[in-house]
Amino acid sequence: MPNSSLSLPLAGVRVLDLSRVLAGPWCGSVLGDLGADVIKVEHPQRGDDTRDWGLRVGATETSYFNSANRNKRSVTIDLQTAEGQRIAQALALQCDVVLQNFRHGGAEKFGLGYARLKEEHESLIYCSITGYDPTGPEAARPGYDLLVQGEAGLMALNGEAGRPPLKFGVAAVDLFTGMYAAQAVLAALFERQRTGTGRHIQMALFDCGLMITSYYGLEALMTGEDPMRYGNAHPSIVPYGVFNAEDGPLVITVGNNMQFARFCREVIERPELAEDDRFRTNIARAKNRAALLPEIDRELARRRRAVLLDRLRKANIPCGEVLGLHEALSSERATASGLVTHLRHAGNTAMQVLSPPYRLDGERPPVRHAPPSLGEGTQDVLRSLLAMDDAQIARLRADGIV
Repeated sequence: MPNSSLSLPLAGVRVLDLSRVLAGPWCGSVLGDLGADVIKVEHPQRGDDTRDWGLRVGATETSYFNSANRNKRSVTIDLQTAEGQRIAQALALQCDVVLQNFRHGGAEKFGLGYARLKEEHESLIYCSITGYDPTGPEAARPGYDLLVQGEAGLMALNGEAGRPPLKFGVAAVDLFTGMYAAQAVLAALFERQRTGTGRHIQMALFDCGLMITSYYGLEALMTGEDPMRYGNAHPSIVPYGVFNAEDGPLVITVGNNMQFARFCREVIERPELAEDDRFRTNIARAKNRAALLPEIDRELARRRRAVLLDRLRKANIPCGEVLGLHEALSSERATASGLVTHLRHAGNTAMQVLSPPYRLDGERPPVRHAPPSLGEGTQDVLRSLLAMDDAQIARLRADGIV
């Protein structure tokens, strides 16, 4: 594993991650990136559902699983058994934070609900992630990213005008929910330093999905109508979006009238467009985009991308290439920033994971633990936290409890 002398802010904080799939595990991964000791509880045979999603990496990992489970230890416990439940309860009492996204009533069924754990652990920070309002009529309804993208209006604002609703390329609701959950956990940890007491944090996918409609959501409330969809263009700034050069796409963001004048004169060599009253101001350009954009598209399509990018940069107009995902990840920019970590896993399996996005005192936190193989931390965690000996652990394994 990479070595680093960087002191991490959550060092000494222990998290019991009872969640699975993406939103909860993403939250746990954030906390792990920042230094927490994250113990991921999984079923002894199946593990997390995402161990069967994506491309296979090693014996029990996949690309999907690895994306949300770096910097964790895997402990396998069968929560359907009474003894497994007692072990999980004992582990929860040794932790600062518990994360769970069981279906409605599932945590209570396993004796892992907040009310019960709080009786013995007043300073526990407990984060529940559900699909919908846990106190409302849909509390028992399972939540999925794709469902919420549809129900929260996100699909309706994504994509091109006149085309069918379109989901985001990644599970944006799950990812945002995980980040919002991590923020709330950090706030609760900060508060606990003053008060000594914990919190019950409740996050719902639908709430977070609606929140990320942001300025589009407020526009819809103000007008009483759905905002228009502009695809890769901007609803109120012109020209601003993805355009096609002779040999490929590029992003051009003309943010003000001075930039537009330089764009017309120095990039596409059409100075008369900058003098046209229909296009002098951004408000006018947005109003008359149907007349302006075809002219711009024709000029850009006549020139190669490298030429355009050079001219745009010299004119101080923000711009960039549109890269494929593999191109972006293997680019000099990503490599120089250390955004991909190369690891050797158990069994000497090579794997790559994305590095934490944070920089603390100028240094990126290391990936301290590769995404764990199923159950690789069971022996160590049961020994160190619950003082079990080898014979006890062997019996639990033989009985299929761990």
